[in-house]
Formats: sequence, structure tokens, C-alpha cells
Amino acid sequence: MGLFAIRTTGMDRIDKDASRLVLSPSMKLADLIELDYSLLIVLSRMGIGLGFGEDTVEEVCARSGIDVSAFLLICSVYAYDDYVATDDLLRAGNPADVVRYLHNSHSFYLDDELKKLEKSLEELVVPCDERQRKVIYRFFSEYRNEVGNHFAYEENTVFPYVKALISGLSHEGYSIGQFEENHSNIDEKLNDLKNIVMKYLPPVCDTVLRNSVLYHIFFLEEDLGKHTAIENNVLVPMVTRLEENEKRKL
Repeated sequence: MGLFAIRTTGMDRIDKDASRLVLSPSMKLADLIELDYSLLIVLSRMGIGLGFGEDTVEEVCARSGIDVSAFLLICSVYAYDDYVATDDLLRAGNPADVVRYLHNSHSFYLDDELKKLEKSLEELVVPCDERQRKVIYRFFSEYRNEVGNHFAYEENTVFPYVKALISGLSHEGYSIGQFEENHSNIDEKLNDLKNIVMKYLPPVCDTVLRNSVLYHIFFLEEDLGKHTAIENNVLVPMVTRLEENEKRKL
């Protein structure tokens, strides 16, 4: 994403070959957003409002009751496609804040973005014949149900399990490994929808609206990919560590 500076206490630059920003608690939050505006969505989902002035990441997180290590882990996944969290940061991060972020993301997708996309699709295919409209409606409906079922499993099984572990409660018969083994990527079907809109809808469909729908699908596809990466590369190793700690107590 074009993040080339490193922050410690100032604006020192690192070797260009590194080509990445090391996110730190002492960065000004405004500088972080300036360098990668896509992180605005992370702020929104973590309940951090704008108007934070010259405050640092650490100061804003403390005021918002958010674990700064968890916040930096999530931001780093957004900033870099190949981000691999360090053991120290995973150990320091609070999994409860990662769960809160993922929960808020679920609400964002289901209650906001998918509803907007559905409305735009319905408007886009108005000029199509009935058969074409039915194909689009059915495809999107099936995808929305798939996403809803995926999130429901996490909300009803995975997240309560993580919260129980954090509270020191035993939860026999389940482990985060079961989630990891059966974790499907919910962004894959969006690629099919994207190709239908881009390649196969008739030219009679409004070009401006079609482009708008495509931008929305591209955004969702990328954002859901980040969502999955946070689950797989941040939450799973955090919870695995919690499980190992519980086993040592036995």
C-alpha cells in the first residue's frame, strides 16, 4: 500500500528495500491515517472517532479502552498483504479486542455493505430480461446466505469459546483448530459475481452504475480477504496460545 516510512519517535526513514512502515504506539494516529487512509475503516470498527488531534496511537487507544497491540496487529494486516505478526506482538495483544473488531465487521458487512450492494445490483439489472435478473438475484441471495451462515458460526461458536478461554473457563469438546480446519473463504464467490457483472451483463446496463457496482465488489472482496487474514493470522495464533496455557495448568 505504499507505506515507506518508519515511526519510532519521529519521521526517520528506513532503507527503501524494506518498503514498509513499522507501526508503533508512539506514532501520531493522524500520521498513520495519512499514510494509509484504508485504516479509517479499522478506526470505525473499533469505535475510535475522529478529532483526535495530535494524539499518538497509544494515547487514542488508551482513551478508547482498546489494547494498543491488538490495534496495531489489525492495522498491520490491513497495511500489508504478506504481514506476519511477531510472537511478541501476538503475545501482547488482547484477543478480546480482536474478537470485538471481527464482530463489528460482521455487522458492517451484513447490515450495511451487502444491503447497499443488493440495492445497486437491483437497479443495475432493471434493463435486463427476466431470466438474467433472476440469475443475479439468486446468485446474490445464495452468497448473502453463505456469508450469514459463516458469520453466525463465528458469533455463536467461535467467539463465545474465545471469551470463555479469556475468562479462564473450560470449554471441552472444542478447539480453535476445528475452526481453522473448516474455515472457508467467503470472498471467493464475490469473484464470480464480479465476473458476471463485468463480462456477461448486456451493454444495455448503465455503464456508470455498473462501474460503481464493480468498485463495491472489488472493495468487499479485498476487505473480506483482510477479515479472513485477521482471523487466521491473528486470532487463531492468539487463541492457540491461550489453549496451550490452559493445558499447562492441568
